[in-house]
Amino acid sequence: MPATSAAIHLNGLTIQPGERVLTRLVISKLPSGTVIDVPVHVLRAQEPGPTLLLMGGMHGDEVNGIETIRRLVRRELLAPLRGTVIAIPILNIYGFLNFSRDVPDGKDVNRSFPGFPRGSLAGRVAHRFMREIMPLIDYGIDFHTGGAARSNFPQVRALLGIDPAVDAMAAAFGAPFTLHAGLRGGSLREAAQELGKRIIVYETGESLRLDEPGIEEAVAGTLRVLHHLGMGPEAPAPARPGIICRRHTWLRARFAGLFRAHVENGQFIEKGQIYGSVADPYGAQSVRLESPLSGYVIGLNYMPVVNQGDALLHLAVPA
Repeated sequence: MPATSAAIHLNGLTIQPGERVLTRLVISKLPSGTVIDVPVHVLRAQEPGPTLLLMGGMHGDEVNGIETIRRLVRRELLAPLRGTVIAIPILNIYGFLNFSRDVPDGKDVNRSFPGFPRGSLAGRVAHRFMREIMPLIDYGIDFHTGGAARSNFPQVRALLGIDPAVDAMAAAFGAPFTLHAGLRGGSLREAAQELGKRIIVYETGESLRLDEPGIEEAVAGTLRVLHHLGMGPEAPAPARPGIICRRHTWLRARFAGLFRAHVENGQFIEKGQIYGSVADPYGAQSVRLESPLSGYVIGLNYMPVVNQGDALLHLAVPA
């Protein structure tokens, strides 16, 4: 397991073992001249150990990860016994200020890694992270939230079966569901994988809405990962065994209209079970929707007005 005992250098600072520092990475300025900076908490133990990244707000409207890290900091749960914790509650300050997933240039930071210092704004944010933060870390948890009106049941996503250390970290987190998820081009996980860094993603809830059970799952899972890495005390075990799913797919609307779900997030449904209906808004017809597979509902669309092709229900098949 990687160990860091010497001083580390971040944002022009030299941070020694045993120190706790809050620094701010200046990213750019708004057209008004207001400086946009990213607060970064660095908490170091005296004893050497790995460095764990906790990051929220990659997408500015995904508030559950932001609240998770805020609670961990506020409750003083991130004082490592060994090694270093780097906690970034909000990476995409622009999106946070504008209730938006993206930065003002319309690009997704999580499709812009490893970035470019003279590229788009999203690319510049990614590049600054890669230059300042990525070289310091060994492991990471990237906290995310479902999209607008699409709620994710608490779940970890990781590239399973490739790196035993990633599998072990995902298992230690103990989310209700752990999904095998391939790497997406330009994502933080892809950039980390190429550098030998181990990062898992945690998802819960929907954008711009706090999901209390999912946030508490995230706090508990983070503490379990800290213990697994030898960085924190023993943490409470999950309330129930997690379910590993190597196959998962979104069921999409074949017709436009008003969608009503007949199932709940987290529920197991059988092949052929009616999971919802799509009706025209004038009362002329209604189409019942049958599940083509048996599996667990791990994501659900709460937007009643849907177009053809819209994602309605995310179904995961247990391994």
